[in-house]
Amino acid sequence: MPLGLGNIFNGLFKQYGHTVILLLRVIDVVMLLAAAWLAHYFWLPDNVIDQHYRFVIALGVLGAIIFFEIGQVYRPWRNDAMRGEIPRIVRAWLLALLTVVSIVFLVRMHFWFGSSYRWIASWGVLGLLLVLAARGVMSRILAWLRARGWSQGRIILVGLNHMAVAVSRQLNQSSWAGLQVIGFVDDREEDRYSVEDYALPRLGKLSDLTHIVTQQAVDEVWVAFPGASLAERVQHELRHLPVSIRLVIDCFAFKQSKFLSLNTVAGIPTLDVSVSPLHGINRYIKELEDRLLALIFLLLISPLMLLIAIGVKLSSRGPVFFQQERVGWNNRKFVMLKFRSMPVNTEAETGAVWAKPGESRATPFGAFLRKTSLDELPQLINVLRGDMSLVGPRPERPDFVEVFKEQVPNYMKKHMVKAGITGWAQVNGWRGDTDLNQRIEHDLYYIQHWSLWFDLEIALRTVVTGFVNKNAY
Repeated sequence: MPLGLGNIFNGLFKQYGHTVILLLRVIDVVMLLAAAWLAHYFWLPDNVIDQHYRFVIALGVLGAIIFFEIGQVYRPWRNDAMRGEIPRIVRAWLLALLTVVSIVFLVRMHFWFGSSYRWIASWGVLGLLLVLAARGVMSRILAWLRARGWSQGRIILVGLNHMAVAVSRQLNQSSWAGLQVIGFVDDREEDRYSVEDYALPRLGKLSDLTHIVTQQAVDEVWVAFPGASLAERVQHELRHLPVSIRLVIDCFAFKQSKFLSLNTVAGIPTLDVSVSPLHGINRYIKELEDRLLALIFLLLISPLMLLIAIGVKLSSRGPVFFQQERVGWNNRKFVMLKFRSMPVNTEAETGAVWAKPGESRATPFGAFLRKTSLDELPQLINVLRGDMSLVGPRPERPDFVEVFKEQVPNYMKKHMVKAGITGWAQVNGWRGDTDLNQRIEHDLYYIQHWSLWFDLEIALRTVVTGFVNKNAY
């Protein structure tokens, strides 16, 4: 390829890398449509794709577009390796298929007779394979181009410290990112450097920065030394050059705490210490997930709930449901429903009592419901009402909240999200009469790392491991 044309393409890759992301979106849609056609050709070779299949295909592709965006599948490839994209793609596509299956099941049940269920299963597998294969090919093409210097960003670090060395090693070991640290500039004398075992070449002093950037064809200058004044000086030195300048945030100073995360609010960078994930679109995603799945679960288990209701009525006199006040999202109180497991007015004399091993107040049938956690099923109604979520920290009674908030650090932080029927603490065994500190630690971890996929993982683990637990009584 002629040198001039090569430089043109190299510049296009550097300046307009977002076009690669746009291209990936188009490729994903094409791959999913091709997979749908292949699945149809395999199972129904003699039939044209009728309106029912076209409806499902359109729904599936639309779901993929939405959940791929929500799942951050289209991140710039400079920020993450290909292997980091695979689980995000798998989760997003599975959720899109789950949504399609749920909607079609509710509005077009006759569609599932014949080969339809085999077709959608084949589409799911083929769609995933084709999308991943296309990503793999694109990744190799970009790696091949970057190995030959195309879209290879050259970086100079300003200031040498432990963070600068860590940044250099991370970027130079991540060949997929297309970023290379070629050296650093520092005004300090060489014998004053406090960082040991560094292998970065010193290119000069800060006053030489303009000359170095011009001669070395530098694309970006990263300021790795603390202090805004240095960044302002760098910006002044390079005011006549079209070069990108970044200030590296010293996250190492925060010891990479699992309770800290970087964020941007109205264009203002923040370091989040304790923030509810239920803001913006996340709140509506969570609501849609809860209401849709709760409705589906209630329809599926309604015969079982009817049998349990009959068993409760036969076991002792009184109502089917037990209503109890609990504390939920934003410290708001709500009435939580359960299948009644004890005789009426059992706590009239004792007041609120924490359930412990050897619990004997429940009826025989009620004890069975508690052991199997079937008494919790009416809380699906609470989810439909909007009082609770399918997944979240378990709610507690107001009397106990007043005690625990003084005994357990950060106990009230659990109310930053809706209370759940199941949660991260519960699937890890921290339920019933167990260590409250461990339960709160798991609840806070869930809040900090909330995502749609995390909810689905917890829900799946709840179903797979079953509801029976040794700490349920």
